[in-house]
Amino acid sequence: MNQDVVLKSEIKCPECGYRKVETMPTEFYLWRYECARCHMLLQPLQAECCIFCSYGSIPCPPIQLSNEKDGCRCYKK
Repeated sequence: MNQDVVLKSEIKCPECGYRKVETMPTEFYLWRYECARCHMLLQPLQAECCIFCSYGSIPCPPIQLSNEKDGCRCYKK
């Protein structure tokens, strides 16, 4: 099945609420991200694979392509 992958996701900082749209990498998981406003270093929440699955509006590309009905065990929104 051909599935379109969305590469833009809006990250929301849990500390200050700042939102920024970022392009997601397709070859690796992003494990660290610095908020542009408050400079808090974001890391994935427990049991999640990357900052996009933890703080983004769209899950990362590997999760989007997952064959599981709910995407992946780590994507719980």
